[in-house]
Parts: sequence; C-alpha cells; structure tokens
Amino acid sequence: MTDHTLIPDIEAFEERVAIAQYDGGLSRSGAEDLAARAQGFRDRDHYWQWLADYVVNRRLG
Repeated sequence: MTDHTLIPDIEAFEERVAIAQYDGGLSRSGAEDLAARAQGFRDRDHYWQWLADYVVNRRLG
C-alpha cells in the first residue's frame, strides 16, 4: 500500500545517488538507500515500491 504522506522527488533522488556514489564511494544500492532515507523512505526498495504503486494506481494513496 502506498503511503500518501511521502512524495518522492526523483530529480533530487538521482542527484543524491550520483553524489553519494561517485564522490562518496558508495555502491549504487548503498547510494540509493541513502537518497531514499533522505526523503523519508525506509530504503531504496520502499522508494521504488512507492513509485511503482503510484504508476499502477495513477494517484496518491
């Protein structure tokens, strides 16, 4: 189920991932976890599931 209180900022997510990965030396998965947590998600799986649910349902919550 989608948590409607969280609304991901995809652009900010991708930017943070790139910085953490290339400047911080994190793996892609580690960088995605960091970026997801910065937006209030548990981890990258929670972030991507939220987006998938949104695409399928075409609405928040």
